[in-house]
Amino acid sequence: MRFLFYTHSLVSDWNHGNAHFLRGVMRDLVRRGHEAVALEPEGAWSRVNLVTDQGQAPVMEFHRTFPMLESRQYGLDFDHEAELDRADVVVVHEWTDPALVARIGRAREAGGRFRLLFHDTHHRAVSAESDIRGLDLSGYDGVLAFGEALRQLYLDAGWGRQVFTWHEAADDALFHPVEAPEEGDLIWIGNWGDDERTEELEEFLIEPAETLNLRTKIHGVRYPDAALERLDAAGIDYGGWIANAKVPETFARFKVTVHVPRRPYVEALPGIPTIRPFEAMACGIPLVSAPWDDAEGLFRPGTDYLIAQDGAEMKRHLSTLMNEPAAREELAQHGLAAIRARHTCRHRVEELLAILDRLATPATTPAKETAE
Repeated sequence: MRFLFYTHSLVSDWNHGNAHFLRGVMRDLVRRGHEAVALEPEGAWSRVNLVTDQGQAPVMEFHRTFPMLESRQYGLDFDHEAELDRADVVVVHEWTDPALVARIGRAREAGGRFRLLFHDTHHRAVSAESDIRGLDLSGYDGVLAFGEALRQLYLDAGWGRQVFTWHEAADDALFHPVEAPEEGDLIWIGNWGDDERTEELEEFLIEPAETLNLRTKIHGVRYPDAALERLDAAGIDYGGWIANAKVPETFARFKVTVHVPRRPYVEALPGIPTIRPFEAMACGIPLVSAPWDDAEGLFRPGTDYLIAQDGAEMKRHLSTLMNEPAAREELAQHGLAAIRARHTCRHRVEELLAILDRLATPATTPAKETAE
């Protein structure tokens, strides 16, 4: 089959986590003998910022790292209907321009032979509800929501004919344990988060690292000056942007990492971990999370990863892991086993293919369809 993915960007992962997942999904589809093409808009915010920040080198590095992946840019005069006519499956990400979302839906309604899915991997359905409510999804066969809470929100609001839970996952062709010389104690890879977790980063990352005097490094973008000053005062090394393909080796150089979810996921969309915990556990690094309700039972809290309910408990967990190599190894191995058993992009492609099979047969109870 020919899969066509409308995405904000496949080439750039600058403040764009969906690129991580889509690369893994496309890689696995190609491995299975399918054709997979990504279409991204000219002037995409993530790609523009990447090139402004880092120059053209990361773009060239993407093509060297992922030679099997095809991504094409489209402008105002791009013939979308011609591309759609050649596709068997079209997946449109929620950052796609609303006018184009509607245009693709009209092409499906006008007799397009492709299956059409809308893919939501963000919290805008709760943080910017009008943006999602205003989308015309009437021509879409279904919606892929990256968590059950988001799926229920779509169902309750009447957005989409059928809504499926389709979690993100780790591309285990890239994210797996590697050997590297030790560089430090604690590593955190994540963007500042538009004040969506400023207090949480202080309580669960910066203050514990400072108090325990951990050799700590942070990678990410969009850190305001005040945040950079705070990191410097805490003795934390700020490494700036890092290509996602370099993350496994970086994880390997440190003893432990943490997960600090953004507030909208904790408060309004419980059960959605986002992609970073999947990737960390896939690399075999012990993970300690700030409060997060694994409402869907994706993992085993306390076994696959540890939960810290407050800053004091985070410090206790980190102290234990720093001083007990056996505890680090046990936690890492459990997390890695959970990823390999259930949460790789290979698993998600199997789920996607199963969803497509369901869509080929009229559903009797579409509201209850789920990929899990």
